[in-house]
Amino acid sequence: MRAACWCTLAAASFPAAAAFCKYTDTEGRTLYTNVAPERGWKKVMCEGETAKSPAPVSSGSSKAPTPANFPRVDASTQRGRDDVRRRVLTEELASEERLLMEARAAYANGAPPREPDEQVNPQKYGDRVARLRQSLSLHEKNVDALRKELASLK
Repeated sequence: MRAACWCTLAAASFPAAAAFCKYTDTEGRTLYTNVAPERGWKKVMCEGETAKSPAPVSSGSSKAPTPANFPRVDASTQRGRDDVRRRVLTEELASEERLLMEARAAYANGAPPREPDEQVNPQKYGDRVARLRQSLSLHEKNVDALRKELASLK
């Protein structure tokens, strides 16, 4: 009982503790403390502060200059690459649209016809309907993604 009273009095008589700070020394060691250490430690940041990031360099341009010896692609080569990319994406889109139509037909608006073994096992039917729904969703997402990709081409 006396110890609890003494602790309360001691805590009330001392000023509030300082914020914890992070310090580093020349050897890369880190120290976290609420009391400033002896010489040789550099304060990095304190509790409640945000880490200081270096100020951005404003050179008028947001890009760094391209090195003189950096390889370049001529316009006709790039056009050829873009054409190949467009053709591949168009073929993938056609394939995904075909798979989507097949998935929709198999799903049959959530009520595909039951197979013979599903007549006695309703759980098996439910599992198949869930797989069909998942397949349908996947193909719809793929078609949307391919359309967006094609629209973003020049």
